[in-house]
Amino acid sequence: MRYVIKNRHSDGKLVLKVTDNRQCLKYKTYQAQEAKKMEKLNNIFFTLMSRGPEVDLSEVDGKEQMDTQPTKRGRGRKQ
Repeated sequence: MRYVIKNRHSDGKLVLKVTDNRQCLKYKTYQAQEAKKMEKLNNIFFTLMSRGPEVDLSEVDGKEQMDTQPTKRGRGRKQ
């Protein structure tokens, strides 16, 4: 399965295309609110690809990737 997300900022258009070489599904929107739904769907796809189909999708919320990154401290100007 492959998927592509295209964003045309000049038109405000967002297109999601998913295909498995037999079937092709496209979703087009001009709504900015739909971008958050696309981001959640993207996180679900990445979770399924990295952990496999046995993962509990109720735990995927989009903030998962931010929680795993360490915070950077001490890079500011010393006083």
